[in-house]
This record gives sequence, structure tokens and C-alpha cells, in this order.
Amino acid sequence: MHEYTSTIRVWGLTCPGFPEEVSRARRWTRDILRGSPLAEDAELIVSELSANAILHTASGQKSGSFHLLIEVSPEMVALSVTDGGGTGTAPKVERQDEEAEHGRGLDMVSAIAHRVLVHDSDHGLTVTAALYTQAGQGAPLCR
Repeated sequence: MHEYTSTIRVWGLTCPGFPEEVSRARRWTRDILRGSPLAEDAELIVSELSANAILHTASGQKSGSFHLLIEVSPEMVALSVTDGGGTGTAPKVERQDEEAEHGRGLDMVSAIAHRVLVHDSDHGLTVTAALYTQAGQGAPLCR
């Protein structure tokens, strides 16, 4: 392998905090992962994390935005969404009753992803969901 070539590829996208940007993030993810067996799960995860950023943080306020990062390697796909902050609390998985209209997104992401991490920074919260390929099952998250 050439010394300047990596087997890890990284893409980033910043979206305004409008609800219609969730579908844009989903399409962008689908285009990047076209042909991957992890594409549908990744698309669903990106949709949930992007919607959460818009609904529950400053990302959904006037002039708000969220940032999506996709890392692809032979072992895994990592999907990270960084929100605009402003909530003061980290997202958490909560069991909801059957009639609840909200609150299942992160629970669903945790059920689909092999690993979910939440990182707090000065710029907001970043939720990273990792999907391992068969070659990378049990491998550590590349971050």
C-alpha cells in the first residue's frame, strides 16, 4: 500500500437544521454506501440521529445546523452526528410505553448498531454508531 493511502475513507456533511435535511442526510448516506450490506441500517441510523439533533438541540433553532460524518473501513462503518448543543443533557436510551409518540430513536439506534458512543464537546454532542462488517466484528471503534 502506498504510504499516503488509507483503507479508511471519511466523508463529512453539514446540514441546516431544517426537518427536510434529514432526508438529504439519508440520501447522502445511501449514495456513499451504495452496494454495502450495511447501507440500509446506516441510512436508518443517520435518519434517527439527524432527526434527534433537529428536534432536541439548538440544531433545530434558527441558524442551527448539524454535522454528519461517515467513516468507512473494511472492518466497519461509523456514523457520527454532531448537534448544535444547548440541551445540557446527554441523549440516553429510555424505554417508552407503547403509546408514546417520541423517545424511541436512540433505543432503535442502539438495537441496530454494534456500538453507540456519546461524546460531549464545546460544539455540541456527537453520537457515533458503529456497524461492524463480518471482518470487523468485535473490533474497537476507530476514533
